[in-house]
Amino acid sequence: MATATKKKSKVKLQPLGDRVVIKREESEDKTAGGILLPDSAQNKPARGTVVSVGNGRLLDDGSRGALQVKVGERVIFSSYGGEALSLGDEELLLMREDDILAVIED
Repeated sequence: MATATKKKSKVKLQPLGDRVVIKREESEDKTAGGILLPDSAQNKPARGTVVSVGNGRLLDDGSRGALQVKVGERVIFSSYGGEALSLGDEELLLMREDDILAVIED
């Protein structure tokens, strides 16, 4: 019996306009005191890394305004902002740039 192998396809997600794609940081599974947390008790962090950005907001004069965030930047975003997506084994968020609250500078 022959078995089929799956090829991993690397799908690129290019957002439109003023939208950005963010990969959320992993949640902590242990408290500062060393207590292990079950999945149901873990909070989803409101931090992540920008994976891709759109081409900018459409301005009144018909031109595009550049986005303030760039690919690779770590950001803090509104916990209720964005649309959760699954591409392959990755969990991503698609949101407007307005939902991003700050850029984390290391």
